[in-house]
Amino acid sequence: MDRIVTDTAKPSIADRLRGGRENLRKAFPGLLAAATVAMAATFLSENYDGPVMLFALLLGMAFQFLSQEGRCAHGIEVASKDVLRIGVALLGARITFDQIVGLGIGPMAAVVLGVVLTVVVGAIAGWAMGLGSKFGVLSGGAVAICGASAALAIASILPKDEQSERDTIFTVIGVTTLSTIAMIIYPLIVSLFGLGTVDAGIFLGGTIHDVAQVVGAGYSVSEQTGDVATFTKLLRVAMLLPVVLVLSYVFRQRAESGRKSSVPFQGFLFAFAALVVLNSLGAIPEPIRLGMVDVSRWCLVIAISALGMKTSLQALAEVGLRPITLIVAQTAFLAVFILGLMVFVL
Repeated sequence: MDRIVTDTAKPSIADRLRGGRENLRKAFPGLLAAATVAMAATFLSENYDGPVMLFALLLGMAFQFLSQEGRCAHGIEVASKDVLRIGVALLGARITFDQIVGLGIGPMAAVVLGVVLTVVVGAIAGWAMGLGSKFGVLSGGAVAICGASAALAIASILPKDEQSERDTIFTVIGVTTLSTIAMIIYPLIVSLFGLGTVDAGIFLGGTIHDVAQVVGAGYSVSEQTGDVATFTKLLRVAMLLPVVLVLSYVFRQRAESGRKSSVPFQGFLFAFAALVVLNSLGAIPEPIRLGMVDVSRWCLVIAISALGMKTSLQALAEVGLRPITLIVAQTAFLAVFILGLMVFVL
């Protein structure tokens, strides 16, 4: 009897390189389209003082037809997933342990508790309102941590269904809009309650969703308030890793209990953690660190441009009033919680 030999040899390095080049060639048109939209959004943001993420979303939606079929479809998919993960991983180059510890134990505990409670309350409220705990976690994490960047990172580890991309886009639009409103209104709240420069910085950094709006609101009060607000915000950004790891574990356990979806291992989160450690040790030369921060920002803008290309206005219109109510309620909850601690406890 002839022996049947099955070739189970792994692909050679040359084969992998050829496969990588072929995948890049296939993805290039879509990646170029997403990058072009990102550059246009950045130009508008720098010249008209608007949120770059919102510009990227809206411009991307205008080219939604590119994601339906044709040469750009694959690259847009790659931009919305793989480029996104690269951008999130490189966020770690913005954070050091010294910045976080410098806030003090009380403010650190307040900010951490605010993040955890907002995510938990969001999950419960989402379930109670019939939106699902997954949407509550997505919107709660975006509100609690760092706005659009957190929404993109959390969405990347949540189980996927037919509403996933629509929910992500809606959340990004919602938190970006509310963050811009908060940048205007929250300094007035600081004045109304007579918060000092440090307390004002902790409140602004602990409640406003996006980093750019935190900086705008903080330095509109004073330079010291702006510095404290920025460091406080970085503490919330640092919470992205533990929150996403916990959520990844929770949803993986659900999948193993019989759910249809599964959550894969997320290596980019450990890359994020490694960069935080290296940056804290001063092991990253400053020019390289600044380059990483720039690349991270561009990756996130490109990713959100691609997500905009994959979402139609008609799909967003079908979301309804309840998700808007939920995101506004989560924003109000976080603001009242942090303000209450600053006025009555700390």
